[in-house]
Amino acid sequence: MSDVKRHIQDGVEAVHDELTALSEDLHRHPETAWKEVESAGKVAEVLGRNGFEVTRNFVGLPTAFHARFGTGRRRIGFMAEYDALPGIGHACGHNLISAMSAGAAVALARRAGELDLTVEVFGTPAEEGGGGKIEMLDRGAFEGLDFAMMAHPAPVDVARAVPFAVSHSAVRYTGKAAHAAAYPTHGRNAADAFTIAQVAIGLLRQQLPPSVRVHGIVTSGGEAPNAIPQTTLGRWYVRAKDMAELAETEEKVRRCFEAGALATGCELEIEPESQPYSDFRTHEAALELYERNAERLGRRLVTEGAETEMSRASTDMGNVSHVVPAIHPYVGLGCFPVLNHQKEFADHCVGEAAERAIADGATALAWTAADLAQRWMR
Repeated sequence: MSDVKRHIQDGVEAVHDELTALSEDLHRHPETAWKEVESAGKVAEVLGRNGFEVTRNFVGLPTAFHARFGTGRRRIGFMAEYDALPGIGHACGHNLISAMSAGAAVALARRAGELDLTVEVFGTPAEEGGGGKIEMLDRGAFEGLDFAMMAHPAPVDVARAVPFAVSHSAVRYTGKAAHAAAYPTHGRNAADAFTIAQVAIGLLRQQLPPSVRVHGIVTSGGEAPNAIPQTTLGRWYVRAKDMAELAETEEKVRRCFEAGALATGCELEIEPESQPYSDFRTHEAALELYERNAERLGRRLVTEGAETEMSRASTDMGNVSHVVPAIHPYVGLGCFPVLNHQKEFADHCVGEAAERAIADGATALAWTAADLAQRWMR
């Protein structure tokens, strides 16, 4: 092991307790998309205590931040996510993402001068459906960045991200209320419109390729069983292998919702909840470096099987990867068949396996950044 890598690993170990405390604090106090005021502040505070210059309310987003260390010619950015899921807290492990990115940045900063690096951390809100990184991209947050990276917890270690592109939509049907027994012929049933749309989507799946996913929920289906529902609301996701397939599939799904409106006489509104998340463009040379570094730490990278499917989950980091060279590996908690977005997964995001994931994830990311920097200096 080179002196640089040894010192980086020592740097991660030096802040181990601080990273663990940060992760556990975020886990105890989950905040959902665009509401991560305390969470963003806690991650920023750790970086500030370790010598980073921190900008809060970054690019005009109250729960985004930017932290910077050094003045090197090349800029490496670590992405920190910290939003939780409604009802099930940190069941996707974003508390660990923040700790890994902060740890990697702090350890790498110790050698930033000799590596000619500027080390940066971007606090990115609202990954769980809000598209925080896309908003930041549109506001110029990542302009001039040479490389972007982060690691995401999963049941097992997977190096390559192959996420679906995804669109998030709010669906609203508006009909006409009426007494369900006395005056049913005077109503237009907005709940029936959703039923028809869901049946149509179910039938459409026979003609959809295996690279497509369509799923959603009805969030409001009426107020009382004896009143024909006037307004119903839902949230729907469409996923596909890339943006072109996503656009094609969205049109087919829209026609299913239009069928519900046509059949019931209701009005239909479909509004995007965020800009679509893109597929991911992996920087192949950097991924090879990460794979070697993760294996050197004793991580067993899995390439196939049901336990690897978290690598397909959509992320707004995909949009970043179309603008800035990037990698997005997954660090395993050894918990399969417990999976992301299950309450039980949140339980695995604290404890011994989680602490090891923080240490190994931070070290592997920082080592990979150092390898890239040394290549750039040749």
